[in-house]
Amino acid sequence: MPEVSIPWQDGVWTHPPTAAVDDGHLDVTAVEGSDAWRHTAYGFVHDTEHALTAPLAVGEAMEVSFRAPWEGQFDQAGVFLRIDDERWIKAGVEYADGHLGLGAVVTDRRSDWSVGYVDDWRNAEITVRISRWPDAAVIRAKADEGPWRLVRVAPFDPDASATAGPFLAAPTRSGLVVRFTRWARTEADESLH
Repeated sequence: MPEVSIPWQDGVWTHPPTAAVDDGHLDVTAVEGSDAWRHTAYGFVHDTEHALTAPLAVGEAMEVSFRAPWEGQFDQAGVFLRIDDERWIKAGVEYADGHLGLGAVVTDRRSDWSVGYVDDWRNAEITVRISRWPDAAVIRAKADEGPWRLVRVAPFDPDASATAGPFLAAPTRSGLVVRFTRWARTEADESLH
């Protein structure tokens, strides 16, 4: 399957952002308090992320590239893969406690979070790729033209209809603007290594 660019207007928002300006790239302004999380450790459910999604089948991958200022606690952006309100994955970067973290939140009724620092990515264009395998989601990311890093391999229901695409959230502030520069569908990764 050759890479196919997905037009911004072909996506459907899970929750509309404050603004989304299409000028070739897509500048999206998050609503203050937006986030995605279910129960674990914090005790709350947040279901207010901004994800622009389109169908993603088993055997396909979706890539999203973006830049952001990374200034507010828990500012985040990346790719969102969703079956329904209780089964989803968000993967990308999040600014927390003075560091930029690369990771994923995998949710099946309850969320878990894996993260590692990538402070040297702060001014880079970041690309996140999520491949849908028959029994898993395989997540990779890179900064600029650097090498792909494996972020996570997580179980994912092969029989469920799912959508995926760019996402952002701003749990603690107003004014987060993420510039999405690319959204594409291609063939899923063939191997982990």
